[in-house]
Amino acid sequence: MAAHRKPRSSPLGGQAVRTAATLALASAATTALLEGSGHADPRPTTAQVKAKVDRLHQEAEVATERYNGAKEKADAARAAFDRVRDEAARRTERLNTARAGLGKIAAAQYRSGGLDPAVQLALTSDPEQYLERAALAEKAGARQAAAIASVRRELGAIRQLRAESADRLSALRGHEEDLRRQKAVVLDKLTEARNLLTRLTAEERARYEAAEAARDRSALSRSAAAGGGPGGPAAGTSEGASGSTTRERADRSSGGERVPVTAPTNRAAQAISFARAQLGKPYVWGATGPSGYDCSGLTQAAWRAAGVALPRTTYTQINAGRRVPRSQLAPGDLVFFYSGISHVGLYIGGGQMIHAPRPGAPIRVAPIDEMPFAGATRVG
Repeated sequence: MAAHRKPRSSPLGGQAVRTAATLALASAATTALLEGSGHADPRPTTAQVKAKVDRLHQEAEVATERYNGAKEKADAARAAFDRVRDEAARRTERLNTARAGLGKIAAAQYRSGGLDPAVQLALTSDPEQYLERAALAEKAGARQAAAIASVRRELGAIRQLRAESADRLSALRGHEEDLRRQKAVVLDKLTEARNLLTRLTAEERARYEAAEAARDRSALSRSAAAGGGPGGPAAGTSEGASGSTTRERADRSSGGERVPVTAPTNRAAQAISFARAQLGKPYVWGATGPSGYDCSGLTQAAWRAAGVALPRTTYTQINAGRRVPRSQLAPGDLVFFYSGISHVGLYIGGGQMIHAPRPGAPIRVAPIDEMPFAGATRVG
């Protein structure tokens, strides 16, 4: 009978069960340990920090150029809105003047009692005087008609200006919102870069800062060799008004040999001279001088000093002149870098440029091989 059957024994003995449980616990602990180490955030090396800080600065520069573009559009929209608003104010003033003229005509008609001209002629004791007054009244009527037409014109113009003003204001607000958004991106990138540097130990931070200082000293040495620097000599001297070009100071070729460099035009020489005078000034994002510049702010200011108006951003400056291949670069050309055209410098010959590199680094001379080359434009 079923009640008398012996219970079936487990295929695993007590010792086997205990061993399996021990192995399961060990496996769970190992998994937890591995998962914990997988989620850990190890402290980066100095090289990793430098690479990421450089990348963040480059991303901040991309956002800076977008900020510059948004600011340019916002400034243009603000100027257009102000023009429309001022024109509406002038039109309103003319409308009020026309309305005042109509009021005077209406008051004169009221004083005359509004009698029919035939009745006034019948009642007057001096018909000749009346006819003279009638002629004047006819002229007044013509003026009234002109005043009414003027009021109608001004009313129509004001309605149109108000509609245009609303559109301009909407565009302005959109550009200002884009401006705020791009500014936030720039500040976030720069803050992230600063925070990353704080994760280094004091010794690592000292080594990092020493390497950056050496890099800056090397750049300033190149600047001095190129004949520039704060308060340094001008870049070039004019050879007269006979149409000859301006000869620049000698630059160093990639092999270290000094070679003469000639600017193709006097304007190019003037742009380079201005840029040299800014060497050592700080990079300031969104700035166009005179105490600091970002990369496109520097090139814009340099060519403005030569009498040439450049647009504000790198991605519009590249289309501001004639494209030239790298093999045909001449002093004064604008040289652009990265696939997104996010950086620009002013070529000075010998494979060198003057540029505003990044936050924390001064305006300096640097080789164009320092960054991925994207194109060049000749202006002026």
